Amino acid sequence: MSSTTPPPMEASPLARTLRDQGVNSDLVLIVDDVPDNLAVLHDALDESGYTVLLATNGEQARPDIVLLDAMMPGIDGFEVARRLKADAATAHIPIVFMTGLTETEHLVAALEAGGVDYVTKPIKPKEVLARMNVHLQGARRARQDARQAGQARNALDAFGYASITVRLPDGRLIWQTALARDLLQRYCETRAPETPPAVLEWLLRHTPDARQRGIEPPALSIVQGASSLTLRLHQQTGHDDDGDEWMIIMREVSDTAVIEAMSLSLKLTAREAEVLYWVVKGKTNKDIGEILGSSPATAKKHLERVYVKLGVETRTAAAGVAIKRIRELQPQFEI
Repeated sequence: MSSTTPPPMEASPLARTLRDQGVNSDLVLIVDDVPDNLAVLHDALDESGYTVLLATNGEQARPDIVLLDAMMPGIDGFEVARRLKADAATAHIPIVFMTGLTETEHLVAALEAGGVDYVTKPIKPKEVLARMNVHLQGARRARQDARQAGQARNALDAFGYASITVRLPDGRLIWQTALARDLLQRYCETRAPETPPAVLEWLLRHTPDARQRGIEPPALSIVQGASSLTLRLHQQTGHDDDGDEWMIIMREVSDTAVIEAMSLSLKLTAREAEVLYWVVKGKTNKDIGEILGSSPATAKKHLERVYVKLGVETRTAAAGVAIKRIRELQPQFEI
């Protein structure tokens, strides 16, 4: 058997047409070189409300479930299954093998090739329908969970919080949001599946206490100039024989990020937020003018408009409002 990964399977024109036409029933691909088997299954599935694709030689499609004959001339069912599982676009599709082989080694081979179940020939349509329903329900739950997880991760990104999951003890980064990918590349110059060494060391040091005693470890900060990346251990998300999976929430803290947050939350212009930020930092109007490339008088005018918008009358009061809001938005930011 070749050790190279077989080429991925592409969606057939028929499968694409069915999807484009809005067919909502589960799409079942039956692959068997015996026409009688195809006819029996097609009629039973069609009557049960499924949309059925038929193939006699491993036709390529992207259905919701595959009923696959194990032994066919040319490309056999085991190879078809391996190709489906090698392609990320079809790897999630449950495969039920149909086989006349009852030897343990053949059944094991079917499962190792990626099958979730098998039925023996001669085919019994009611048995096939029962097995299919179980696996289709599982596939639907998995797709729903994946969508919800993706929506949650995207929502985190929208609020400036990036997230990753790392598997221990091998230290592989197994998923990340788009924002997390950009931050890790910028601060650590690493790409998945590599976990930055500093992050991995932090995890290995603190996860035993987090697992056994429920203690949240101190945050990890990676500093880069005037900005920093803060990482917090969120929760353990998985456990199996290969190890544990841990979710980490990250957020970048920088002058720019704080100023933008102040501008949005306090309804200030970008320049007014800049002036107020430097007031919080203890700068005089002269200092602020020099920082922003303007005159002290201009800084003063901006600050007077800030007073009106915040409903305060003094520099100290304006700074107090800003500090409170900064701590709400960026609790890890040092003022």
